[in-house]
Amino acid sequence: MQKHHNPERRVLVTGGAGFIGSHTVDLLLEQGTSVLAVDNLATGHEANLETAKKSTDFRFECQDVAQADAFHQIVERFHPQAIIHLAALVSVQESIHNPALNFERNVLATQSVIDAAQKCDVRNVVFASSAAIYGDNPELPLRETSEKQPLSPYGGAKLASEALLMAAANTYHFTATANRYFNVYGPRQDPKSPYSGVLSIFLSRFLQGQTPTVFGDGQQTRDFISVQDVARMNVMAACSPLDGFHAFNVCTGSATSLLDILAVFREQFPDTHETVFKEARPGDIIHSLGAPEFAREKLGFSASVPLREGLTAYIESARTTTV
Repeated sequence: MQKHHNPERRVLVTGGAGFIGSHTVDLLLEQGTSVLAVDNLATGHEANLETAKKSTDFRFECQDVAQADAFHQIVERFHPQAIIHLAALVSVQESIHNPALNFERNVLATQSVIDAAQKCDVRNVVFASSAAIYGDNPELPLRETSEKQPLSPYGGAKLASEALLMAAANTYHFTATANRYFNVYGPRQDPKSPYSGVLSIFLSRFLQGQTPTVFGDGQQTRDFISVQDVARMNVMAACSPLDGFHAFNVCTGSATSLLDILAVFREQFPDTHETVFKEARPGDIIHSLGAPEFAREKLGFSASVPLREGLTAYIESARTTTV
């Protein structure tokens, strides 16, 4: 990709040292944007920013976004045109065990971003929302207008943040976009994280030669999307010509079963033991699938990384990375 340097274009990325955040930072820098990543490193890793740190257009600040005064000062100094807000407590289980921390990192942090954007005249805020806001809705594929029934404090906080952003966009007349991520996978996803997707857990077990475990019959399906596509959607939304508040599913529109996923892994790891199947866990969603048409219609975004290709690249990346 040819780099077009545009030092006048500045984007602040919260959670910039995280899995999705660091890929978003890298893509912005490739496009010649000046980037400031803000991360408290609770779950992010500075190692994810090794490539970014080689760029003179990149800066990093270790700061908790929920500390509103300190964050406001950072935004005031950098004066970005857009904020991509990815910082969050990303563990569903932790949100259940510690709902106060979930509220602080997921709702108060969003309000902190809104306040800073309003005071510093930031024209565009992109928010990392989640398919978790839909809950276990059987009417698939899920559309942006589908009923919202979050099943955890995490999902509830994402929906509450969307409401805050919608109200702020209408009140203060800036653009706000909620990107509702489905099942994101790819390099830098931390298999030790409590919020690791099933793909990173499978990968960890295959790499260690351990038996993969599936809860249920393996027929459960997900809409898996590459982190490269998610980063591209974040950047497109940050440059969006749209006005007001918009919410988009960030998905492929294709359902893939865990058995299909395991088949790809077995091609790469032919000597691994047979899969162990255990009883399905109560509360687990059986099928999840998003409708991608609205993002294509409004922003021209379509996922472009085929699952087999993305998964193979993910496995290769993990094999060459020393953890």
